[in-house]
Amino acid sequence: MRAKMVLHRNRKRRIEAGHPWVYQSEVNRVEGDIGPDGTIEIVNHQGVFLALGMYNPDSQMVARVFSYNRDEVVNEGFFIQRIAEAYAYRQRFLGGQSESCRIVYGEADFLPGLIVDKYRDVLSVQILSLGMERFKNTIRSALVHVFSPRGIFLRNDVPVRRLEGLPLETGVWMGDVPDRIEIEENGMRFLVDIPEGQKTGYFFDQRENRAAIAPLMTGWRGDKGADVLECFCHTGAFTVHAAKYGAHHVTAVDISESAIQVAQANAALNEVAERVDFVAANAFDFLRDEETAKRSYDVVILDPPAFAKSKRALEGALRGYKEINLRGLKLVRDGGFLVTASCSYHLRPEMFRDVILDAAVDAHKVLRLVHWAGAGKDHPEIAGVDEGHYLKFAIYEVRSR
Repeated sequence: MRAKMVLHRNRKRRIEAGHPWVYQSEVNRVEGDIGPDGTIEIVNHQGVFLALGMYNPDSQMVARVFSYNRDEVVNEGFFIQRIAEAYAYRQRFLGGQSESCRIVYGEADFLPGLIVDKYRDVLSVQILSLGMERFKNTIRSALVHVFSPRGIFLRNDVPVRRLEGLPLETGVWMGDVPDRIEIEENGMRFLVDIPEGQKTGYFFDQRENRAAIAPLMTGWRGDKGADVLECFCHTGAFTVHAAKYGAHHVTAVDISESAIQVAQANAALNEVAERVDFVAANAFDFLRDEETAKRSYDVVILDPPAFAKSKRALEGALRGYKEINLRGLKLVRDGGFLVTASCSYHLRPEMFRDVILDAAVDAHKVLRLVHWAGAGKDHPEIAGVDEGHYLKFAIYEVRSR
């Protein structure tokens, strides 16, 4: 018999709308003893069953929904089924590109706090919740059963684990994990540094957005390809796409020397190195210097890391997004394009649009929206869960006024 979490009468009906999180402030009381697996029934004030959750009494997020079946048994078979279903979803929508993709996306795949990226025959895993940590060894067994991977790397080095009372750790979890592994995306080849790369190694969420820049790269001044500036290029994914899609020249900027080294290797791997100049520099300073030098480009790409990692950081983040977009717009030739993105959840889509518009006003530019998108198909979103809508990606045509 599972313990029950009884919710307050006057709470907002978020669980009924599919939201996967219960906060301490929503809980009236807990009845019964929590079993060793830490799962709990979530019921409303009348005792009506709503969902099963993974319980963490020491977190503000006291329960995470993992099932709407009251009789669900959490064992290796449960994880095998959920993981296999998640991968089948990717195979349906990504086809051949499902060989390397995000195969488990936490709450959106009904495995709250579990992230799994697949790089061909190697997996990169993050466990972000106490609920999933309790089943750590079972999860590893399930992954081995479904994928028979060469190796699994554990990337439990994210600060959010501390909020769950969990230690930070990284290391090979099973088998053999190479320092770098080659994957394919949109017909191009990329080296991924799983142990040392950002997050779980690679940003799969921009896959479709990188493909969306193809029409911008050709047809400039006759048949010449575009002159492109990319800031925050990281390991060169947008850079390589731009060059392979026909850009005449790409200037790619990132502050990380190690990221630049991987980006250079990726450019060489795709035989576009002769059309790319990599610059290790602070993107803000570089944009400012380019403006002072009165340089211009056909396409400017801005794909920065999250500037707002908390609500408290939002005000400063707004200034940062305003500055890079303002300076980026000033560098775009008349009739050219600004490609801009934000992965800060706390910067809501309407706020991001407003920041870009404010920058355009100050830069004396008129924008025409070409493309607006979020994360790719391997990052599904549950309706009603605003926290899942973190990535904003836009392409604007830029005209002077």
